[in-house]
Amino acid sequence: MTVMPLVRRVLGDGPFAETGRPSLAVVDGRSRRIAVAGDVGRLQWSGSGTADSRWTGDRIGVYDRDTLRCEHLVRSRYPAHSAAFHPTLPLLAVGTGSYDGGYAFEGELLLLRLDSGTVVSALRYGREVLGVEWCGPTRLRLVLAPPDDWENDDAHEQGHEVVVSRDDWGAVGPRAIEPEELEAPVRPAVRPDHRAEARSLLADLAAVAGRPWSPRRRVWAVEGLEDGRVLAALDGVLAESWLPSGEREWAVEDDEGGRQLVPASDGASVWTNGDRRMRRGDGGAWQCPAPRIARVALDTGQVLETLGLAESAVLVAGGGRVLLRPSDHTRRRGEPLTMFGLTDRAEAAPESDGVEPSAGSFPEVGGFDLFNHPFPVSRASRPYVLVGTKPDAPHKDKWIVALAADGTVRRLFPLSWEPQEHHFGGPAAEFGQGLVYAGAVHDGAGLQPGGAYVVRRSLDGAVRWQHRADHPATALDVDEDTVYVAYNSGALTALDADDGTVRWHTELAVDGTPTAALSLAVTPHGSLLIGTVDGRILECAVRE
Repeated sequence: MTVMPLVRRVLGDGPFAETGRPSLAVVDGRSRRIAVAGDVGRLQWSGSGTADSRWTGDRIGVYDRDTLRCEHLVRSRYPAHSAAFHPTLPLLAVGTGSYDGGYAFEGELLLLRLDSGTVVSALRYGREVLGVEWCGPTRLRLVLAPPDDWENDDAHEQGHEVVVSRDDWGAVGPRAIEPEELEAPVRPAVRPDHRAEARSLLADLAAVAGRPWSPRRRVWAVEGLEDGRVLAALDGVLAESWLPSGEREWAVEDDEGGRQLVPASDGASVWTNGDRRMRRGDGGAWQCPAPRIARVALDTGQVLETLGLAESAVLVAGGGRVLLRPSDHTRRRGEPLTMFGLTDRAEAAPESDGVEPSAGSFPEVGGFDLFNHPFPVSRASRPYVLVGTKPDAPHKDKWIVALAADGTVRRLFPLSWEPQEHHFGGPAAEFGQGLVYAGAVHDGAGLQPGGAYVVRRSLDGAVRWQHRADHPATALDVDEDTVYVAYNSGALTALDADDGTVRWHTELAVDGTPTAALSLAVTPHGSLLIGTVDGRILECAVRE
């Protein structure tokens, strides 16, 4: 009988994990609490952006100073600039906001009740709040960015300073502060940057508590091995291995970190994909640095070989084969793309650059973009990819395609079973002579309620069942009778593999504090591994 997951152990845990990379930290001596604002990151890389819709990675956490236990965690729509504890009430004021990139400075004044955990957005209309400071129990000083930069080249260095009064700030409701209360002359204002200060403060507080601190974020891939070890790829780490004892065995550090883990055919190593972000070059043009796609020995963590590539790519696995599908960030639309097979070297060798993909090339599969074509298939007996039928518009009319060992292509069925709907790609698994996969329906207004789905289809394209959701799936895997699906909302759902009915549904949490899964995998021993957005790995029991 399938039951709700029981967390057996947490790997990679540490103080302040819930808030990711810190940008702000404030200590309240009266209540012995710490307010921490940070960012767990976006759910997007050059090989996938399907889980980023309706997502924000900005977090505000309140911690007990003595135990460092997280008491409250808030998902903020915007980055936090400033925070201040009320001098007498159990209340935290937080100023948030950002520039929208083209016109407006958007943000909120959040009031977090520390006794109940309730949060109020106090401004009638959105404004970027650069600074908050209590001037006694009834007066709150705010520094606000200008509403916009229309015909004002200096707006990014200006602000409006006001003092708002309330007899009881604990009773302030949503949207209670009117625009007239925020009127003030413009003056020079500095955009605060508290990142270095926050990191230093949190490191000191963790050291006093006897808990070393190093921020971790976004576990993009997890895998369980037969011997009980756990592999992971995450921000700042190309790959790491955890022993059954809970001790980290080895780690391969990387500037940006790994995004995929694919077992190599030799059974003794794993391929990992170290993506690189687009960045502006000296001339101002956007550039995409070459990725670090490497094969790592499972027993020692030694990097055995590194591929020399000119552009980013996605690893595609199935039937003991590993293929490389280049992305097309630097290519013109309609220009063909060729997939390459990877062959493991027989002997381990020191890490070397410039190794080219081997084992020949595979058919031209057309363009790839991070919203339409992600289709990682777990437990695949052969490689699967999404291919558009129009060379100059590869995102349209996508088919699920299987690649045979001889390089031939077999078109199975269209990704969308509703001809009038445009579907994005998503995570998948091979199951029972067919596929189970997640995706989302494109809408010009953004993801709509019920616009995300999980579907099981036979190889002839027949829909066995479908399950609808409001948020996109981040990860999916199966065992002999259950489909496990993680969503960026923090939900984790188990579906009956035969008919798609919900066996159980839960909101993912660690020690009572909510989190969200970015990756998951069923281990050879039947437990469920979950990689979280805040850098932790959960090993869960899902069966009695």
